[in-house]
Amino acid sequence: MKRSHYIIGGLALAISMPSCLQAQTTQPKDTTMTRTVVVEQEYNPDIMDASKVNVLPKVEEPTVSKKEVEYATTFFPATSVPADLMRPYTGKEVQPGTTPGYVRAGYGNYGNLDVLANYLFRLSQKDKLNVRFQMDGMDGKLTLPFTDSEKWNAFYYRTRANVDYTHQFDKLDLNIAGNFGLSNFNFQPESVNSKQKFTSGDFHAGIHFTDETAPLRFNAETNLLMYERQHNMFNESEANTGIKETIIRTKGDVTGAIGDQQLITIALEMNNLLYNGYTKNVSTGDEYFKNYTTLLLNPYYELDDDDWKLHIGANVDLSFGFDQSFRISPDITAQYIFSDSYIVCAKATGGKQLNDFRKLESICPYSELPEANTTLGYVQRPYDTYEQINGSIGFKASPYPGLWFNVFGGYQNLKNDLSYLGFDPSNTHSISYLSFAQDNTDNFYFGGEISYDYKDILGISAKYTYRNWDSKTEEYLLAVKPASEMSFNVRIHPISALNINLGYDYINRKEVKEYKKMSAVNDLHIGASYNVFKGVSVYAQVHNLLNKKYQYYLGYPTEGFNFLGGLSFRF
Repeated sequence: MKRSHYIIGGLALAISMPSCLQAQTTQPKDTTMTRTVVVEQEYNPDIMDASKVNVLPKVEEPTVSKKEVEYATTFFPATSVPADLMRPYTGKEVQPGTTPGYVRAGYGNYGNLDVLANYLFRLSQKDKLNVRFQMDGMDGKLTLPFTDSEKWNAFYYRTRANVDYTHQFDKLDLNIAGNFGLSNFNFQPESVNSKQKFTSGDFHAGIHFTDETAPLRFNAETNLLMYERQHNMFNESEANTGIKETIIRTKGDVTGAIGDQQLITIALEMNNLLYNGYTKNVSTGDEYFKNYTTLLLNPYYELDDDDWKLHIGANVDLSFGFDQSFRISPDITAQYIFSDSYIVCAKATGGKQLNDFRKLESICPYSELPEANTTLGYVQRPYDTYEQINGSIGFKASPYPGLWFNVFGGYQNLKNDLSYLGFDPSNTHSISYLSFAQDNTDNFYFGGEISYDYKDILGISAKYTYRNWDSKTEEYLLAVKPASEMSFNVRIHPISALNINLGYDYINRKEVKEYKKMSAVNDLHIGASYNVFKGVSVYAQVHNLLNKKYQYYLGYPTEGFNFLGGLSFRF
């Protein structure tokens, strides 16, 4: 099920939409545009489940039919704090009313910090201003893998501040937003750097045509995204090694309707990437970060009737300057629905995946930029990844109300797939520091999922996905790739004031000969939230109940048995 997420008056909302199954190795997609939709609804956030950090290529199940709007099960992005360091709570907090303000504060045994404040200013019936502040992180001693119980005084803090304004015209929405981010953390002992800081900020302005009955519709937006990596040399004692990335992103689309069930759309996105700071060899003048432009054109045709949902198009990608290329990939989806509750889906898609600084942080914040083939420690920007094809087929059925199952399988081919490795000049299998690296990869995958929901009292789900990764020349890069993933979740809502969640997550990595194998993620967790009285709730979550030693990033440990608890207020 493909879900579109919006912020509704400070409320995280997920809208279920028909989709076809899809496998990705990308990290969370571009989040530069957060459009405010005006819906008078209770601000009802849920705290992130960091165990679902996007370290895996996800496969989305096809939907059986359109469903009602439902709240998202995660409040802020899964990359908010690396999953190996913090275990925030993920339960639902449900209360009636339309209060505009929300404050939450929690603390855990590893110094886990969870602070959030959000307020929606209803300036008028057509003007809304949402202000949000968030800080989360940890500070505690962790046991390093591949050592004799060596301890690491780890800390990781992320701060986010957001302002989002929307004015509604008769048939248009004008949206203006600004975001600021700061990440501060340290590396494990004996790393080439001791700490790192990422600073980001962006400005967004866009218009959205809201009349879905008009024969011609359009959307347009522009974004200015700024990001700085403070340390980028293998020796942070060197001065002025920071590199700044600025992206001017312009997006737009025009849609023409052909009757009630067909439409044609032409979408265009242009990215101008600019770099400054420590971008070249000061001795030779060789540039390792060059400005460049990408153009992404996506024309497509859609048919949506009672039985068929067709999406036929192409992704046309051009780059000028760094990484010059011209590539075309398919953008095709076909779904056939029969007997109202059974669906067969096939999909073939692809396209460019920008490996900008935000993408690098989401893949592995501890990893250094790749070397520029010099002896002085200069670094360079990775090439963009290109998904040549991602083809999949699946079948989903709902034979009984509340029960559904899904089976799927597919193949994925990636050019310049971005990964990372542990590397030391004297020992290629060491993890004294992590470095981004790339190679062409193939990925065959299949899996299944089943779930059952009984009213709003009980929900059970289980999922398994297997992946067979292959690399022709750089097999060691596959050591951080997931080979299989299994999850099991139970949600219990026995009374209106109480929600209980029980879950288990297992992620096993591919084993590469003569290379360090990452310990499989083995996380059993439980949590609950209770509405003490109107506007006030308490929450608690315990992760790693089995006290296992596992890794989300090579060589970087997760917390042992850990808990987080706190209070939330609505006003």
